[in-house]
Amino acid sequence: MVDFEVDPRGDFFGDYEDYSPEEFGLTPEEDGYEEMLTHDGDSDDDEGIDEVSLEPVRLPNPSTSNSNDTEASSGETQGAKRLRGGAEVELKNKPYAVKFSKGKAGAVYPNQDCVDGNTLYTSQVGNPDNPFSPFASKLEWEIAHWAKTRGPSSTAFTEFMKIEGIHDLLGLSFKNTSELNKIIDKSLPGRPRFDRHELVIGNEVCEVYFRDVIECIKALFGDPAFAPYLVFTPEKHYTDDMEAKHLYHDMHTGRWWWSTQEELEKEKPGATIIPLIISTDKTQLTTFRNKSAYPLYLTIGNIPKEIRRKPSKRAYVLLAYLPTTRLENITNKSARRRQLANLYHACMGRVLEPLKEAGVTGIFMASGDGQVHRNHPLLACFSGDYPEQVLTMCVMTGECATCPTHRNEMGDYVRNHDPGLRDLDLILEALDSFDDDPGGFLQTCAEAGIKPIVDPFWKDLPYVHIYRSITPDILHQLYQGVFKHLIGWVTAALGPLEVDARCRRLPPNHNIRHFVKGITSLSRITGQEHDQMSRILLGLVIDVPLPDGLSNVRLIRAVRALLDFLYLAQYPVHTDETLDLLEDALEQHFVYYIKLYGTLDNFNTEYTERLHIDLAKDAYAATNHKDEFTQMTVWLERKEKILRHHQYVDWRLKGSPPPPQVEWTPPGLELNRTLMLTKHPTARMVPLDILAAEYGATHFRTSLARFVALTNNPNLTRAQLEQKLWGIRIPFSKLPVWHRIKFVRTDPSTSKVSTADSIHCRPGRSDSRGKHVPGRFDTALINDGTGEDIGLDGYHVGRIRVVFSIPNRFLPAMFSDGAEIPEHLAYVEWYSPLRNSPEPNHLLYKISPQKEPDGSRVCSIIPLANIRRSVHLFPKFGRFAPQVWTSSNVLDLCDTFFVNDFTDRHMYRIAC
Repeated sequence: MVDFEVDPRGDFFGDYEDYSPEEFGLTPEEDGYEEMLTHDGDSDDDEGIDEVSLEPVRLPNPSTSNSNDTEASSGETQGAKRLRGGAEVELKNKPYAVKFSKGKAGAVYPNQDCVDGNTLYTSQVGNPDNPFSPFASKLEWEIAHWAKTRGPSSTAFTEFMKIEGIHDLLGLSFKNTSELNKIIDKSLPGRPRFDRHELVIGNEVCEVYFRDVIECIKALFGDPAFAPYLVFTPEKHYTDDMEAKHLYHDMHTGRWWWSTQEELEKEKPGATIIPLIISTDKTQLTTFRNKSAYPLYLTIGNIPKEIRRKPSKRAYVLLAYLPTTRLENITNKSARRRQLANLYHACMGRVLEPLKEAGVTGIFMASGDGQVHRNHPLLACFSGDYPEQVLTMCVMTGECATCPTHRNEMGDYVRNHDPGLRDLDLILEALDSFDDDPGGFLQTCAEAGIKPIVDPFWKDLPYVHIYRSITPDILHQLYQGVFKHLIGWVTAALGPLEVDARCRRLPPNHNIRHFVKGITSLSRITGQEHDQMSRILLGLVIDVPLPDGLSNVRLIRAVRALLDFLYLAQYPVHTDETLDLLEDALEQHFVYYIKLYGTLDNFNTEYTERLHIDLAKDAYAATNHKDEFTQMTVWLERKEKILRHHQYVDWRLKGSPPPPQVEWTPPGLELNRTLMLTKHPTARMVPLDILAAEYGATHFRTSLARFVALTNNPNLTRAQLEQKLWGIRIPFSKLPVWHRIKFVRTDPSTSKVSTADSIHCRPGRSDSRGKHVPGRFDTALINDGTGEDIGLDGYHVGRIRVVFSIPNRFLPAMFSDGAEIPEHLAYVEWYSPLRNSPEPNHLLYKISPQKEPDGSRVCSIIPLANIRRSVHLFPKFGRFAPQVWTSSNVLDLCDTFFVNDFTDRHMYRIAC
C-alpha cells in the first residue's frame, strides 16, 4: 500500500557523493582492547585488588643527590610553570547553580493512576511472584538471554535444541527459536514497534521503516534506569557564588534551554522541555555487496551525557531506517538529486510530524519514578557529517551549512569575525513563496541562498532555528578534517619512512597505542586511531629537519596550536576562561555552540557511529539478506525487549541501584583515581640479586638502607646519612614483587569501576611459544609531597623499576618504634627536575636521566602512594631516529626526553 508521495518539485544542487561512513567510524569496543593498547602479557591476579590508601609523604628532593647533571643543578627548578595559566583549576570545584525560577518550569502534575516504570512492567509481564516471568525459571531466562544477545544464529540454536535429551535435560518451555520468539513477541513489553511504509518516487516504490516519535520519547523519558539522572529544568552554573564565571557541561547548562524555557513559559507555564538530538548517517552493511542502511537515531538532552555516551545504557533509540535508494532509473542527474533531496525531507517530515503539535501543546508523560510532567519535545540539535548537514539545511555542496559565508571564502580565517547564522526569516519567506509565485520560486530560493526544496522537514517545527541546530562534529570535523590535514603536513615534512620509524621507537604507555608498523600506511583510519595519533604527533616533529635548511619553528608551533585546539574543543567541561583559550587557539564558532548547548560531547557523532554496529550491522548479519529491513526491525525489537527484561530482572533480584553520588565530579575528566595493587604479588619471593640483574635495580640495597635511615630520622644531614648507611643491616635476601600498578576510577553515573591508567615494571620473559618478550619499566609522575591536583609544580618524573613490600616480620629489626612504614614501596630511577618553564615552541618540559658522578642513575625508594600516574616521554630523535633504538630500549639508550602532556585529558589538565 502506498502511504504518501514525495513532491518532486525543487532541486538539489551539488554532488551528493557516495561515501562510506565506515571509513570514519569507531572500531567495536571489543574485550581485550585495553590489552591491545598496552601490549601487556602479564597475567597478574586481578581477582582481588587492594587500595593503596596512604597519602603521599614529603620526599627528599632527588636533585640534592651528588649529581653532576648540569640541568638538575642549573637553578631553574623553582616549579613548573602552568602552560595555560591554571585556567582549569576551578573545574574541580562544585559549581554554584542558579535554577530556572520563572513560572512553574518542570512542574510535577498529580496523577493517582501513575506508577513507577518497574511496577508498571511487573503488571505487564503477568507474575509478580516470579522475577523471571514470562520465563519459568532462572535457567530458562538466562538461556533465552544468551540466545538473543550472545548466542549463535537462530538456526544453530534450533539445531542445538534438537539434540536428543537437551530439551528434557534443561526443562525449557520452548523447543526452538520460533517458540522462543513467540514468548518474546507475545509476553515481553518493549519500545515502540516499527511500521513499514511505502513511498512513490518517480516510477519506483521505496520503503521506510519508522516508529512513533512520541512513543519513543515516552520510552526514554519513562525508563526507570534514567529516572535518578533526568534533568527537568535549565540551570546556569558558575564557578562560585559571585556568578562571575560561567561553567558549561551538560545540555541544561547551555543558553538554548534557558532562553527557550523563557519563551515557552510565556505561553504554557509549567512546561518541561525535552531537547531532542537526532542524528542520521549512511553506513555500509556489507563489504562486497554494497548494501547500505540509513539509520535515524534519537535521544533526549534530559539524560546526562555521561549516560548517553555509553551504548550499553540504551539512551539512543533507532527511530527509523530511511530509504537508501539511488534512483538509478532516473538518468538525468539534476532530476535524480532533486528527487533524492525531496525523498529525504518527505521521510524526515513524516517521522517527525507529531512534534509540530506536541512541541506547542505538550504531552503528559511519566518518568521512570512515576512523576508526571507536561513535556514539550523540541528539536534542539541535528548531529551529522557534512553531506547530511548540506542535505538537511538545503544549501549548496561546498558552502557552510550554517553561515552565509561564500564558498570561495571558506578557507579564509578572519580573527574576531563572526559571520553569524543564515537568516531564517528570509529563508522561511522564500519557502512560503511557492504557493504565491511558483514560477519565481527558484529565483527566490537562490536569493535566499538555499536550494528550492518545497517542504523541508524542519519548516513548521516549533521553537526551531535549524541553522543554529547544526552542531560541530568532533569525529568528522576535528579528527577526520583538521587532524587528517595535520597528519599530511607532518608526513610531508618528515617523509613517511621517518614518521613510521619514530612511531615504532616511542616508549610504551597505558594510554598510548603502539603503532608497530607506523601510521602512514594505515587505510580506512577510524576515529579511535586518529585519537591515538593525536597523542604522539607532537613528539614526532620536535626536532624535525626541513629541506633547504628551513626553520621548523612554524611547523612545530602550528602542530602544537592545532593539538591544543583539538583537545580544548573536546573538553567535557568549560569555564569562561577555558573558552577564551579555545577562542584564542583557533575558532570562536565552537565557543558559540558550547555556550549554546553545552560542551561538544553532548552531540558527538562518535556515539551514533558506534551504534551502527549494534543497530544496523549486527541486525543485518542476523537476517537471511532477503527483505532484510523487515527482519532487521523485528530482530531489534526482540533484542530491545530482552535487554529491558534483563534490566527488570536485575531490579527484582538486587533492588533499585543507589542514587548517584552528590559530590561534584567534572563530567568526563576522570579526576579522582585510586591507586590499586593485586592482593597477591606477581612474584612472591625474588632474590635481591635478581632485582639488580633483571629489574635493573642495581643500587637496591643502598637505596633501601638510605630509606630506612631517613624513615628512622628524617632530619639527618647528607654527611650523617652517609655515615648511618654503614650500620644498617638488611635482614632478608628475598622480597615479594608486583609487576603492575593500576589506577582505577569509579564512574559517577553508573558506579562501575574501570582501569584508567597503569604502570608496568616487569623484567624480560619468554611467552608461551618460547619467544622472548622484552622487559618493560614505565615512567611515572611522582608527587614529592608538595604537588597539588593541578599543575606540575611539586612533581618529578621517575622510572619505576621495582614495586615491593617488606615482610612484616622484618620491620621491628629495621625501623624505630612508632615509625609509619608504608605497606608498599617503589624503587625509582629519577630524571632531572622539571624546569620553571617548558621549552619554547612545542611547550613540552625537557628532562634527562639524572646521574651520579660515577655515571650511574640517581635512584631512591619511595612510598608507592606518592606515584600520581603514568607519564609518557618523547625521545629527542635528532635529525633521524637511530636504528638501534626500539620501543623497548629507547628509555635506556636516549639521553634527552620531553614530557608528553597529550596522553589523555587527565594529563592534559594536570599540565595546565
